[in-house]
Formats: sequence, C-alpha cells, structure tokens
Amino acid sequence: MIPVFDGHNDLLYRLNAAPDRRDAIWDGTDGKGQLDLPRMRAGGFAGGFFAVYVPSPHEVDAPDFLSQMDNPPYDFPLDALIDHTAGQPVALAQIGHLKWLGRSGALAICKTTAEIRSAMAAGTIAAILHFEGAEAVDPSLDALHSFHAMGLRSLGPVWSRPTIFGNGVPFRYPSTGDTGPGLTDLGKRLVAECNALHIMLDLSHLNAAGFNDVAQISTSPLVATHSNAHAICPGSRNLTDRQLGQIKDSGGMVGLNFATCFLRPDGRESPDMPLDPMLRHLDHLIAALGEDHVGFGSDFDGATMPKDIRDVGGLPVLLAALAGYGYNDALLHKLAHQNWLALLDRTWAA
Repeated sequence: MIPVFDGHNDLLYRLNAAPDRRDAIWDGTDGKGQLDLPRMRAGGFAGGFFAVYVPSPHEVDAPDFLSQMDNPPYDFPLDALIDHTAGQPVALAQIGHLKWLGRSGALAICKTTAEIRSAMAAGTIAAILHFEGAEAVDPSLDALHSFHAMGLRSLGPVWSRPTIFGNGVPFRYPSTGDTGPGLTDLGKRLVAECNALHIMLDLSHLNAAGFNDVAQISTSPLVATHSNAHAICPGSRNLTDRQLGQIKDSGGMVGLNFATCFLRPDGRESPDMPLDPMLRHLDHLIAALGEDHVGFGSDFDGATMPKDIRDVGGLPVLLAALAGYGYNDALLHKLAHQNWLALLDRTWAA
C-alpha cells in the first residue's frame, strides 16, 4: 500500500464539536465522520496537515445550505470577521485535541521533515499543526510566535470570511476568485513574519487579489493545500491557469481537494459522481505545474466526498483508479507523499 501524506483535514474541528466523544471518534466506535485511526491505517493514511478552524456562530453545514449547493448557481454572503479574542480560545482547544492525539502514541506532531519521515517509518501518523484562517492571531502578531512554539508550521491567512489580514472567497458558483480587495497592511506583515519563522503559507481560501499580494511579497514557494482547477470546475475556490502558473514559477504545490463541489464541472454537492473529474483535475494540475508539484489535499471531515471514496478508507480506491488510468508507480508515490515532503523541505529550510 502506498502511504498518503495529505494536505488538509478537519478532524480537530470534529473533535472539538464533540469533546465528550473524542475517544470514540478516534478509535472508530463513533461510526461517523471520515477520519479515525482504524480507517487511517486501513487506507494507508500516513499523515498530513491537521487544521485548526474557528467556526462561524452559525455553521454552513445546515441542510438548507447543502441543498442550495446541490442546485447551482449559488452565492452565499460572507460571514462577519471574528477577532482574536474570540478566535484564540477555539484555536487553543483544538490544539489541545491535537496534543491529546499525540499523547495516544499513534500520532506525532511534527515540526520538521525529518520528524515526518521518522514518524512515517515507524508507522505513526505524522501531523502538521495548520491554521485554516488566522482568526486566533492578534494584530501585534505576538500570538503567532506563541503558536509557532506550540508547533504551528502552516497557516492560511483566511478561511472564507474576512480576517484582519485579508479576504477569502465566498461560496459562489460559478465565479472566479476575483471577489474583493487583497491583503491588509497587517496581512502583509503576517506574510513576512511567517516567512521569517518558516511557517508555510496556504493560499487555498484567499481571493485573487490576496493571492497576488502573497505572490509579490513571500519569499517561500506558493502553496494551495486543498484547491482544484478552475478550468474544469469554475467555482470561486478553484485556481485559474494564471494562478497555477504563479505557483509553478515559485516552485510551489497544489493539493487536489476531494470535495465534490470543487471537483464536479457542474459545481454540485452530490456525492453521486464518478472519479473521472478527479482524474481530469489531476491531469490539468500536472500539465500546469509538473508532476513534482501536485499532491492530495482531501478535506476529509470538512466536505462531501465522491461516493466511491467516502472517507479515508477509500484512498486505495483512488490510487487504484489512477494506476488503471495510466499513472505509473513513480508518479503515484510523488502524488501520495513525496511531493509534499519535498515541498516542506524547500519551505522549512533554515
């Protein structure tokens, strides 16, 4: 089985939503969600980016929201900004859940690629602490240094709603990501400080203007941990060919998002889809970036998966489909984990 190092998951959010059931969630007896230790092992999940995510007061997974997303076009208003005084307690709680997973012995929180490789060799889940939105970071950026000391090694300045650092794209189909202004002055300081601390910057939720600002300012490779090709699925979250070119020029990387609404050309949420759109997105990303700059960014526990994958246990189904499609063994290993580790070598280098 080819081990998979994945660009994005939302297990910490799921644990924080039901802290009294976290043992059952982790050991698989909960019977829900898309990630737990038994299914990770069964699917060859070797590790990845574990996201800290601060939810809005009303969550977007309400039935009416999902129903509308399954009937495009749709356009949902952005939620209001959440400041650091509200964001920090949530972030600290989710970091606590990741530390708890580390104490289980089955997972290691990794701060270097050497630690990732060591954990993978030992059969331990290798976890990177990632922020999906910088709501927990204060205007002085002091908290960024504190979170870095806790293990933070990857950060997206925004989720979909705005932060004091910049603006994300709305849930909108069809749309480009050209939906508003770019980084604030604080956002530009955040990029520079992340570069200094060797914290990877994730562009997956940034709008086009913010993407351009990071491309101009950052000295690190441009990375979108869980994004797809706008040429195939014209939603606001997906990357245009121009953006893919900027990522290629920087030596960066894109992780294929498994979320149905970002895969399907019709933009629908329904899991009733073949794997063919995933192959089309991968072909497009590889053609645009080269085979050394594409990986997986599943969005497990944060999105609807295609019916043939469903959860982390379905990773071998995807790899088998890629092999059947003609991807050779060397390319499969690059997509599954080697490209992510090489990208982190480039980004985290002292």
